[in-house]
Amino acid sequence: MLVPVTRFMNPTVLVMIWICLVARTGFAEQSLEQAASDPTASLISVQVENHYTGSYHGSNDTSNTALVRAAMPYKTGQLSHISRATLPYVTDSRAGESGLGDLILFDLVVFEQAWGRWGLGPVAQLPTASNDQIASEKWALGPAFGFVANQDGMLWGLFNQNLFTVAGDDDRKDVDVSIVQPIFDYDLPGSWSLSASDMNITYDWNRNAWSSLPLGVKLANFTKLGTTPVQLSGAYEYDFQDRFNGKGWTINLTAKFIFPL
Repeated sequence: MLVPVTRFMNPTVLVMIWICLVARTGFAEQSLEQAASDPTASLISVQVENHYTGSYHGSNDTSNTALVRAAMPYKTGQLSHISRATLPYVTDSRAGESGLGDLILFDLVVFEQAWGRWGLGPVAQLPTASNDQIASEKWALGPAFGFVANQDGMLWGLFNQNLFTVAGDDDRKDVDVSIVQPIFDYDLPGSWSLSASDMNITYDWNRNAWSSLPLGVKLANFTKLGTTPVQLSGAYEYDFQDRFNGKGWTINLTAKFIFPL
């Protein structure tokens, strides 16, 4: 069994090291209002989310997960990147356990176009979870790809991540998944927007089946807290895949803080 070095490091420290490393280089520019709803956006942001699942298929179990997601743009030569880290904390699981989850990192090389933007790069999962009931005990790596198009006050596009096990505990199930996130955001009056939720449509290559088929909607408002731009949003999702006793309905609340360059 491989014992990951991240077991001996605080995952929060890993995120801070990552931010410090990429902050040493230049940044790309982008409209704050547009970038707030775009997972491929080139801007510095930190978002705090809370995901409450009120039902599971086949049971009345509930769960709750909070997460912090930080994004940082930078450049290497003529190439523009957007790097992002996501660190979840399970406050209540179906088994009654709590603790840090696995850290997800991706780094996209982005290419600006007249119609919008596209990008590609690697995505990785690090086994940083603090509880065996929550942990995957797996290192995973794969490609990520995304594009976003702009049209008449509307964003639309697609973001895809693929994770495949490269090392870890042989006694644990491998992480071999492809995740598709549709992107749709429509501007409303008064700095409001209506969009698709951050739904992760997931294909499990070990089961050869879709393990998650969520559909959701999100309402957001772009405002300021003091002098800091922030997008506040609430979303509702329902997962229609009921074959694997997965999630039923989920409510997500998010505050995304944006730091102008």
